[in-house]
Amino acid sequence: MNEDPKVNLSGLPRDCIDASAPENISAAVPSQGPVVESEPELVVNPWDIVLCSSGTLICCENAIVVLIIFHSPSLRAPMFLLIGSLALADLLAGLGLIINFIFAYLLQSEATKLVTIGLIVASFSASVCSLLAITVDRYLSLYYALTYHSERTVTFTYVMLVMLWGTSICLGLLPVMGWNCLRDESTCSVVRPLTKNNAAILSISFLFMFALMLQLYIQICKIVMRHAHQIALQHHFLATSHYVTTRKGVSTLALILGTFAACWMPFTLYSLIADYTYPSIYTYATLLPATYNSIINPVIYAFRNQEIQKALCLICCGCIPSTLSQRARSPSDV
Repeated sequence: MNEDPKVNLSGLPRDCIDASAPENISAAVPSQGPVVESEPELVVNPWDIVLCSSGTLICCENAIVVLIIFHSPSLRAPMFLLIGSLALADLLAGLGLIINFIFAYLLQSEATKLVTIGLIVASFSASVCSLLAITVDRYLSLYYALTYHSERTVTFTYVMLVMLWGTSICLGLLPVMGWNCLRDESTCSVVRPLTKNNAAILSISFLFMFALMLQLYIQICKIVMRHAHQIALQHHFLATSHYVTTRKGVSTLALILGTFAACWMPFTLYSLIADYTYPSIYTYATLLPATYNSIINPVIYAFRNQEIQKALCLICCGCIPSTLSQRARSPSDV
């Protein structure tokens, strides 16, 4: 009985084909005609999707804070200007993550890489510098409580804002101005196209600012404890009340510093010891927690603030809840 000459070669190994029937092979595989290659499918890295989603959440949260501060004329004190600077920096960081995802898969070029990484570096640098500026402002508001609400403080705040944004923009322009590894792959850091020297400068600067913030918050904690003790003596509070107030202040400071260190320290230390030869999964795994800091910042610095809560309620429902209007500020609200 004659067999069907059509043979499905895609499912058979080459040595299973009958060598005595060459005509079957020629019948199954045409020898003439152009070979059309299928276009490669666009493969999206799941880590990039997570980073883009994180950037979207960052933009939504911080856009609310920026709109609240911009819309409310009462929120023009130095503290709120610094919180607005932090929200704006985080908003730009989230926007940079979204743009990086779009350009990486739709508009790939060296120019877009440099502009995107410059925006991300500048915005995250401004975010960390704004956190340091907020720490300095909180320390001054407690240490110089009598002279804090003066024109001198407002001027000092504007000087801090100009300096921090100027420094951040300069850091963001470094890759664009030529300090990149596009022409020499051996100088690349864990984040291409940043060079290892550029990444080392950013990491060491972060460690320095973290050490300065830690020292300032230790001093703030001491001042808060002293103020709480004085208030307890003046109002004849019990020792337990003083203990609860002090513990709340220390817990708040521990939350601020602990969150900041947990988010940024892994990526900072990793970028110091690693280079472009390390697996990219380690870079993603340490960079992603750093983006979470921009998600948590509005919760810690903005939405917990009583004045911002009042402004948000006025914008949303046109009234202020009685629980907010009657709540007094305590020494633990640092």
